[in-house]
Amino acid sequence: MSKTPTVSQVSTPGSVIALIILALLLFAGLLVSKDYGIFLGASSFLILRLLLRLIAREHRRGLKLVSQQRFNEAIPHFLQSYDFFDQRRWLDNYRAIFLLSPSAISYREMALNNVGFCYSQIGDGANARKYYEQCLARFPQSGIAAAALKMMNAASELRNP
Repeated sequence: MSKTPTVSQVSTPGSVIALIILALLLFAGLLVSKDYGIFLGASSFLILRLLLRLIAREHRRGLKLVSQQRFNEAIPHFLQSYDFFDQRRWLDNYRAIFLLSPSAISYREMALNNVGFCYSQIGDGANARKYYEQCLARFPQSGIAAAALKMMNAASELRNP
């Protein structure tokens, strides 16, 4: 278990989409086999989910390194994830359908927040601020980036009254 705090925001519509896809696969499984249909449908869903996770592998590699507190090593993975999803915005925008990801925030927003977090953990406040500000510029509703910047500003005021 990681000692590094993480935030996960789940989208209700994204969860509903995943449940609908699961139901469709269960139904298809029952059409194929009355005896093993539920197993076939559930297995298909799990295999599909695992295969689709490969698409966001750089994001997951970065998260694994963060959980190991290897923040410097995680940064390039989050940047690669950002670039990948920035070039395929349609995939990020419809991640609930194409990736079965019920996340309430995009991979691009997560990547920028994670880079800012990593820089803050290695003591590079200037780069942390840069990425949180970049995140807010691209995603004005980013509560994570806004909260991080408020915390950084409050810490600066405490040091420099």
